[in-house]
Amino acid sequence: MRRLSPATPSIMTNIAQAASLLAARRRTGITGPLLPDHLRPQDIASALAIQAGVIEQLGEQAGGWKCGLNADPPVIMAPIHAGTIHTAGSCTVWTEAGQVRIEPELAFILGHDLPARNTPYSPAEVDAAVARIHLALELIGSRYDDPASAGYLDNLADGLLNQGMLLGPEIAGDAVETLEIRIRMEEGAEQVLDGKHPNGDPRAPLYWLVEFLRGRGTGLRKGQAVITGSFAGSILVPVEQDIAIRFGERGEIAVRFTSNAG
Repeated sequence: MRRLSPATPSIMTNIAQAASLLAARRRTGITGPLLPDHLRPQDIASALAIQAGVIEQLGEQAGGWKCGLNADPPVIMAPIHAGTIHTAGSCTVWTEAGQVRIEPELAFILGHDLPARNTPYSPAEVDAAVARIHLALELIGSRYDDPASAGYLDNLADGLLNQGMLLGPEIAGDAVETLEIRIRMEEGAEQVLDGKHPNGDPRAPLYWLVEFLRGRGTGLRKGQAVITGSFAGSILVPVEQDIAIRFGERGEIAVRFTSNAG
């Protein structure tokens, strides 16, 4: 895979400034306008460099990754900051109008490293590296006031609308293509959605991610959790309420979201 070209010193300065602005918004939860024109990413390489710069400025590590497969745009991947990965039934998030946006997914937990190397990884090698599969919720949040007005590169630089992940229980067996998603609220209301993975095979984006990072001279580490696409799109749920999200017969995530601002 072709490596992305290195940036010039002036571009590196802009990348550092862009990362600083987005990192500050992540710290405070205060959104803002699109970055100034001279700081906005101009290509995939600069957008990914801003992603990496945000992690560095926050003193974070990638505890996981989100990824997807799409011909256009060609790169759908972002690190999930280790400090934003939750496992408890109580989860603190940045909210919008008393709600949080979630996406029901499967998380593949790596049992050993998949480091950079000269030769591609086969799907069988990637499968062998997956130690466990968990139910998961991607926690959605943007650092822009109006995410809909942001372009693909803007959102890629900002981590593709990710503010974290909630890891649910481990499931047995292989990944699945379809799931009935039931969302039950504290008041007794229930929403039922026919869930289907956007790429059919939930492992397919994982295979792509391994190869993409290998081609960049990096890799994935033991313990990282990789989510590969929502089974039911993006769903708004209330905070300060007990919620249960059932993934068909595979299990359930019970959670109570609390606003980070309060």
